[in-house]
Parts: sequence; structure tokens; C-alpha cells
Amino acid sequence: MKVIKKLFKYVFIFGFLFFLISFAFFGYSKLSVKLEIKNANNISLYDKNGNVFFVGNGTNEWISLDDISKDLINATISTEDKNFYKHFGFDIPRIIKAGWKNLTSGKTLEGASTISQQYVKNLFLDFDKTWERKWNEMWLTLNIEMHYSKDEILEGYLNTINYGHGNYGAQNAAKFYFGKSASDLDLAEASMLVGIPKSPANYSPLVNFDLAKERQKLVLSLMVKNGYITESEMEEALNEELVIIGKKNNINLSTVMYYQDAVFKELEGLDIPKSFLDTKGLKIYTAFDFDAQKTLEEKINDNLKDNQELQANAIMMESDTGRIIALVGGRDYSKSQYNRATSSYRQVGSTIKPILYYAALENGFTSSTCFTSQETTFTFSNQQLYSPKNYSDVYGNKPISLAAAIAYSDNIYAVKTILFLGEESLISMAQRLGINSKLPEVPSIALGTSEMNIMEITSAYAAFSNLGYKVEPHLITKIEDNNGNVLYEKEEVKESVLNPSLVYILNNLLTNTYDKELIDYNYPTVIGIANKLSRKYSIKSGTTATDSWTIGYTPDIVTSIWVGYDDNKEIASTDYMYTKRIFADTMEEYLSGSEESWYTMPSNVVGVLVDPINGLPVTEKSQKKKVLYYLKGTEPTNNQVVFDEVIK
Repeated sequence: MKVIKKLFKYVFIFGFLFFLISFAFFGYSKLSVKLEIKNANNISLYDKNGNVFFVGNGTNEWISLDDISKDLINATISTEDKNFYKHFGFDIPRIIKAGWKNLTSGKTLEGASTISQQYVKNLFLDFDKTWERKWNEMWLTLNIEMHYSKDEILEGYLNTINYGHGNYGAQNAAKFYFGKSASDLDLAEASMLVGIPKSPANYSPLVNFDLAKERQKLVLSLMVKNGYITESEMEEALNEELVIIGKKNNINLSTVMYYQDAVFKELEGLDIPKSFLDTKGLKIYTAFDFDAQKTLEEKINDNLKDNQELQANAIMMESDTGRIIALVGGRDYSKSQYNRATSSYRQVGSTIKPILYYAALENGFTSSTCFTSQETTFTFSNQQLYSPKNYSDVYGNKPISLAAAIAYSDNIYAVKTILFLGEESLISMAQRLGINSKLPEVPSIALGTSEMNIMEITSAYAAFSNLGYKVEPHLITKIEDNNGNVLYEKEEVKESVLNPSLVYILNNLLTNTYDKELIDYNYPTVIGIANKLSRKYSIKSGTTATDSWTIGYTPDIVTSIWVGYDDNKEIASTDYMYTKRIFADTMEEYLSGSEESWYTMPSNVVGVLVDPINGLPVTEKSQKKKVLYYLKGTEPTNNQVVFDEVIK
């Protein structure tokens, strides 16, 4: 009896304390400032011209609860929070049940967030999974429960939930997936939509229709269980043939979503208030150029239309500022949200060579510097053998100039160069240009065997395009809060890292890759697109067994294209032309109508008419003639030496 009395006493004390604490919590929440929820988390992205191209949770398409299909409302409550109208923001029995299930299984199998809690996450909180965040979530949930009716909370939730593919809110989602208003959704359509938010990357009918149907069936079964529909209504909805539209009225989803995701990824690393409770929404100004994005997207799709398995990855950057004006992280966002432009690292192949050859120019090489192009096995001090090959095993079997080596992307020349200079010369030059990926001290790095992100290699090329300045690639130019206060503004710093005269020489050497004057024992690597080019570009292609690249630029724009398979499957030899054609088609259309620009020759540089294959000054017997560029005092002579003959 004493034990029972003591137990009763403890239960009473605990209950009384719980009542006092709960009363204090609810009292504090009731007396606290009412939070403004309709304008919270209004994320707007602006393009380079100040036009909105994306609106996040605080959408213009806000509609009242009365204008939302009853089937969508009932399906949402049944699936997400069946006791929504009965609890005070937290479903305690459900929390206990989910906690016990997760504890006994050792896994997180079940969540217990209510619609009110999820709404708070949508509106105010960042993505940190910290105790501070959970504490804030509790207070904010109590606040909106104390100051808003259940219908107001549900209306807000249905207007801010993420339905995938950049669609926030029921109205946006209904128009996107089914081409109709949220008020006109039938049971089949509503149950399909309600299944998506749990994981848009998996349950969107545009991503995986079979998984979406399985999820729809679960939603409908919960509606049956909770008394909203009958078994026969469920079967009828499951058997209804759905017509998925999957389009927006303004911008095609595949054109812009990768860019938007890249913006949000960049946003995470910036020092701005992460809680929308502080900012009441964000205005994010970006470098997005719709014409560039549309052109890049179209040219990728046009050129790859006969091979639906190949993936693509591309960016266009203003070389003087580092602003990324277009970004494609994959061919179709509805099928794959993996953003290759921000997340993937691939072998860059021969696109590394301009970095090596700039280092060579700094170390005394000229446009006429010769090595012998022939099949070679290199032997190192530990008796290791290295036998690099040229593409298709084509060799000149004679001395060739740096100009020819660049035109043909001669691997033997590149390896001899890095052995002559030392691997550290390329590594330090790459670092100077902003490449952070680790490059091992082995000769094969001259052939691009190391992996890099497309942002890194493009920013390195930007320094060539702008005559020697390192810039930081970025998408965001400025961020304001909802009241117009500037929270962040990108400081576009240009750091001088290269000699502009040597860059001028390199930029002209990179025009040899499509010049018919270089046709000899081999063909320049991008000669196949020469007839597409109406203006001057510096271009370098690169290939590995699994990767195809083309990177090129004018004095203003750098464009990088990658094509390959996500699983590193080898690409066919015929596929190597894709990136070259995409580059040519994109740049030609984007720059169409603009005045052609090229670099002004520095005063300490001189042009000399030479045979571009051997680099010697032309004579009466010379069959090939081309002007190559040199620092004054380094012009070629008829007794030019061949480097590998000197170092034997």
C-alpha cells in the first residue's frame, strides 16, 4: 500500500509539473509576437537582367483552402497527420509510438512530425539538424498553433510544400503535373500528388512512374483506413489512367532546375542569416542568362538525341567576372536530379594541356619549341616503364613544334614537356589558376588522368580568356531580404596570376586546333567543326576512355562541355564529336549578331611567318605557312634545336 501511495504521489507531482510547464509554454507562445507566415520563406531568384525566374515557397500562386480539392486535403491529412484537427501541434501518442518503433528496430523507420511542424520547417528553419533547431521548431510550432486556426495552418502548408521539380504549393503542382487548378483535381490525381513530397526525387511520376503508383496506392489505402473513401473508390482511382503534363508555362524544367539547385548549393556556403524568420524571405540576384541557358540546353539535346544514355554537363562563364551565366548538370532534371556541374569529378584528358603549355612558355618554350613525335617508352630510375600513346597511334616520327603539338594534342610531346619541366610545374600552375583537386606527381598528369570538377577547369581557362586574371566562379551576385536590405554582395576580385603576353601567345596557339594549315601527317583535333565557326575561338578538346570534353573561349565567354556515362562506361570513338559540335553550335548561336572580338597584340610580342609543323621560318621550299607569335627576342631561327636531341 505504501508503494502505491508513493507511486501515486510521484505521478501527481509529475503531472502537476507537466501541467505547469505546459501552461507556461502555451502562455508564453500565446503572449509572444504573432509570426507573419504568408510572406515567410519567399525565395525569389532573379536573372542577370533583374527578372524573376524562380519563386520558392512564398509563391504567387497562393490559394485559399476553399479553392483546393477536398480529395487533396483529405489525402494530405490522412497521409501526413491524421490527428491534425485534434492535437495542439504535436501528436504525443504518435511521437511515443514512432520513438519506440525506431528504438526497438535500431533504425529510423517512422517519423512523427505533424503538419504544423512540417509547415514550420517549410517556413522558417534552415537545414541544420541540431538541438537548437529542434528547440526553435517547438517554439515556432506552438506560436503558430496559438495564433492561427487549423484551417489557416493547413492552407499555408498546402501552399508551401515541395511537390518536386521546383513546384511549391498545391496550385503550382496541379498546373505542372496535370495542367489544371488545384480545385479541379480528382481523387486519382490528388492521391498521386500527395505521394510526392515524401521524396520528390523518387516519387515524382516523371522520375519513376512505378514507384509513384506504389506510393499513390499507399496514400489511397490510408484514406480507406481513416474513413475518407471506400475500397471501391480506391480501386477506381488506382485504375484511372493519369495524363502527366510535366510542364511549366514559362521555362522548361530541364532548362533551369540544375541552375537553381546550384544557386541553393552556393547559398549554403554564404554568411547570411539562414533562418527565414530573420529575413522574411530572400531575393537572390544571379548571373543567369536565359538565352545562354536555352541555347546550351537545346544544343545538348539536339546533338545527343540519338543516344539517350549519354549524360552531359556544361557551363558558360563570363571570363572577366567569373559569373556563370548558364549551367546544365544533366540532360533531363525530371529523370535525374544529380547535378554533375556542381558534384561530379571526371578525368579532364587533354584539356589539361594548355595549363602545362602555359607553364612551358613561362619556362622558355616558344611556339616553335620542338620535341620529336614518335612512339616512345620512358624508363625511370626505379626501372619503371611508361609508354604513352597518341590517339589512333599516329606519330609524326619527326620533330614537331609546340604549335603542332597543340593542334594534334600529341601525347608524346606533352609527356616529354612535363619530364623536361618536372611534374611540380604543372601542379603549381594548376593551383595558381584555382584548381584545388589533387594532382599526383606522375608524368601521366600531363594527359589529364586526374579528375576535376567542371567549375575548376573552366575557371582556369577563364584566366586565359581574360589575359591572366584568376576569377572565382559564382552564380549569386547579390542577396537582399524581403525589405530590400542587402545581406550579401559578391566581391568580384580579379587576381593577376599570368603574364598577358604569354597568354596572348597561348590563345593564338589554341586556334590551331581547327586550322587547315596544320593538316599534315595528322589532322587538328577539332577540324571537324571548322566549317561551323564564323569567328575566332581558342579551343581545346580532351578525351579519355570514359570522358569527352571541349572547352573554348572568346575574350568574354568560356564554355565547357562534358559528355560521358555516369557509370564510367567507355564511350565510342564516334561519340567524341558530340562535345565539339555542342560547343560550336552553342557559341555560334549565342554570339550571333554580336560584334566579333579578339585580343590586341602586346607591344613585346611579334608575329613571324613560319612552317607551323616544324616551327622554322619559311623558305621558298616551305609548303605550309602560318604566322605564329613570340616574345620579342625569342623568334625562331633556321638553326632551331630539337629539345629531346639536346637532353639525351
